[in-house]
Amino acid sequence: MLKQIKVGFMALVAVAFLATSCQSGNKDIKDDARAAVENNAVQPADPNAQPATPEASVPVGPTTVMEFTETTFDFGTVQDGEQVSHTYKFKNSGSEPLILSNAKGSCGCTVPKWPREPIAPGGEGEITVEFNSKNKKGKRNQKVTITANTNPPQSFIYLTGEVEGGEDATQPNIQVTQ
Repeated sequence: MLKQIKVGFMALVAVAFLATSCQSGNKDIKDDARAAVENNAVQPADPNAQPATPEASVPVGPTTVMEFTETTFDFGTVQDGEQVSHTYKFKNSGSEPLILSNAKGSCGCTVPKWPREPIAPGGEGEITVEFNSKNKKGKRNQKVTITANTNPPQSFIYLTGEVEGGEDATQPNIQVTQ
C-alpha cells in the first residue's frame, strides 16, 4: 500500500513538472518527468529482482525424451454434461530422469492429472485427462500442454469429439472412460 502511494505521489509530481514545463516550453524538464513516470511504472518492487518470464516454469538441467503411445483421443459424440476421461501412456526413452513440471488444459473444463515424481530412463507413466462437456456444445479439440525437461520443453496431447444436446439432454453426467 505504501509503495502504491509513493508511486502515485511520484506520478503526481511528474505531472506537475510536465504541466509547468509545457507552459514554459522547457523540453528537458518535460522529458525528465516523462522518464520518471515511465521508470516508476515498470520498476519491480525489488530493484535486484528479475522480471518473470514464460521460461521460468521450464525445468533447468539435462533433457530427455518423452514418447507418447498416442497424442490424440477422439471421444466421438457425447451429450452435453457427460464426463469424458482418457489416459495417455508415455515412456521416457531418453537417458535422464523425466520430470513433468506442469500439465495444463486449454480451459477449466479440461483437467489433466500427471505424475509428480521423476520417471527413470526406460520407465513409463500416464497422464489422465478429464473433460467436462457441460455447456461445451459443438466440435471440440481440447488441448493439454505438458511442460517437462524435454527438447522442446512443451508437448501437447488432445481430446477431440463432438458435444450434442443441451438442457434437454436425457442422460447428464454419464461417465465415458477409455
